[in-house]
Amino acid sequence: MSYIPTNHKEVIKRGWTGLDVIFVSGDAYIDHPAFGVPLLARLLESHGFRVGIIAQPDWRSKEAFMTLGRPKLFFAVSAGAMDSMVAHYTPARKLRHDDAYSPGNRRGARPNRATMVYTSRLKEAFKDLPVIIGGIEASLRRFAHYDFWENKVRRSILFDAKADLLIYGMAERAILEVAERMRNGELIGNIRDVRGTAYNAATIGIGPALTVPSFEEISTSKENFAEAFRLEYLEQNPFSGRAIVQKHGNRMLICNPPSLPLEEPEIDAVYALPFEKSPHPSYSEPITAWEQIKTSITSHRGCFGGCAFCAITMHQGKIIQSRSKSSILAEVTSLTRKAWFKGSISDIGGPTANMYGLNCANTVAMKACQRESCLFPAICPNLNTSDKSAVSLLREVRSLSGVKHSAVSSGVRYDLLEKQNSYFSELTAHHVSGRLKIAPEHLVDHVTDIMRKPGRKLFESFCARFREQSYRIGKRQYIVPYLISGHPGCTLDDMFELAVALKKMGIKVEQVQDFTPTPGTIASCMFYSGLDPMSGKSVYSAVTDREKGLQKSLLLWHLPAERSKAMVALKELGRERDAGLLWGNENRDKNVSKKCFES
Repeated sequence: MSYIPTNHKEVIKRGWTGLDVIFVSGDAYIDHPAFGVPLLARLLESHGFRVGIIAQPDWRSKEAFMTLGRPKLFFAVSAGAMDSMVAHYTPARKLRHDDAYSPGNRRGARPNRATMVYTSRLKEAFKDLPVIIGGIEASLRRFAHYDFWENKVRRSILFDAKADLLIYGMAERAILEVAERMRNGELIGNIRDVRGTAYNAATIGIGPALTVPSFEEISTSKENFAEAFRLEYLEQNPFSGRAIVQKHGNRMLICNPPSLPLEEPEIDAVYALPFEKSPHPSYSEPITAWEQIKTSITSHRGCFGGCAFCAITMHQGKIIQSRSKSSILAEVTSLTRKAWFKGSISDIGGPTANMYGLNCANTVAMKACQRESCLFPAICPNLNTSDKSAVSLLREVRSLSGVKHSAVSSGVRYDLLEKQNSYFSELTAHHVSGRLKIAPEHLVDHVTDIMRKPGRKLFESFCARFREQSYRIGKRQYIVPYLISGHPGCTLDDMFELAVALKKMGIKVEQVQDFTPTPGTIASCMFYSGLDPMSGKSVYSAVTDREKGLQKSLLLWHLPAERSKAMVALKELGRERDAGLLWGNENRDKNVSKKCFES
């Protein structure tokens, strides 16, 4: 099977005189199901549509957008696998030096606010042709939202991009329905009832809908901003969610309910599509994003963890959509035949690896559920936590011919592992490549409560359990904890308490995620509004770059480059005399770290 056409010569080679749908992407074209544009292109292709991809076009003129000609139906635009502003800028708003989704890891292959720029160029080149926007950037900016880089509330991206339709979330059902209806002659302006889509209208003209505070109202009132977010978030259950209406001036954003989750045969069919599993042969330089995932296997979608800083609820949703074991084993077998495969699978998982095969045991409750998390503040009694399917999958994958080792590197929820003893045993014995990545994010309980994460006690309990199990099976394995600095609810004093707690445990972190307020998360709403949208309670946030930097320096106190800044933080707290809690007894702490943590 050949790659999706990217130029006129490849279109002619297919025997086609033109295309039905052309995708425009901010990423390089990697024909792999981990990337949204190739996945959707393959899906449409399998249903008889003639499809092309324009990857990372030069946005400075319209000519690059005309290389494949005029599609019969529509252009489909995505900024890529990341929001273009996140891809370009650090949490300190400094320009990044690289781009993992571009050849040679070079930055600058896509513009800021790529969805808007690409749509503008397409409208310039083909004035009367429909443009549909989607992907993570459009999905999480579908409502009026706070933009960290401009420090203001922006309109729905649908209005700023002037697109004809927005598809949000995992778009298979929506884009296929829209494409088929347009192929049958229906105008895009009449397609107003597809789940997982949003559009611009002068009147509501739909059935039951929820009206949330308008763009103007949330721009002038942080209380209204928090209330709008709360209402939007609670309507994300695909079985009970209503359409949402949000006024923007004299127009309205109308967002239809989320798409229904794919059933097992449907998601299996998606991953069985004839992907080449590699970058388009026109690229002469390596692409880091592909190198990182080329031997990984996606076992499922969705996450019911409900972490405040995560946007999965607003994009993939809470409901786990798992592939069948036979589908996954078939993909692994196919992978072993690749010339570049060396025997090691880098990951078998999804947003959270140990959620594979899990679901709500009470379907009636599930279809009306508005819980933020199935795990926090306690595991929901309706949650099926059985690890039988996941354990069976891992065992069969590692027994396949050609597989020397299979890792689980996409992260696990250790609070869920408390109920998954067999998965824990299988994981520690066979699927940890020396280091197990887990994400406590913080260890001060009132901060982890705001994050919707388990606190310090459960983290320490898990670490002890992991250490004992590794010792029992005779393996030297370490935990690598992921932590966030500057998260809403965390003060400088909280960060010092965290640093001391880590010191006592023998943990020296080398990388810290500095919190970035990205659209679509509860934490971003807290950062901007100063309110927890779900409880209405006030939440403190470090909003200045200076304080965010001081918080981060306390977690990196052991690095010479951060010591002076960490001392400034202690002075600001009036705790200079407590410096010995961090810089004392270095030799003792170095030995402690060898027991469980990699330092």
